[in-house]
Amino acid sequence: MPQKSKYQTNTVEKIMDDILSVLEKHNSPTDLSLMVLGNIITSLLDEYPYAQKEALTKSFSKALYQSIQEKNNE
Repeated sequence: MPQKSKYQTNTVEKIMDDILSVLEKHNSPTDLSLMVLGNIITSLLDEYPYAQKEALTKSFSKALYQSIQEKNNE
């Protein structure tokens, strides 16, 4: 089941398009793109204390896994 978001879909999609455009501009292969995105996520999480960072990481990982499972079941 998709996660509910407090953000509008078009806002999320616009940011995603911008990020994907930058990755495409640099001809970034999938493994490099994932590494860059992972580093960005780590940088964003570093703003939080460890306990909150741990909870956010678990929540993010779970949502990512569920997203992959949903796409696999389509």
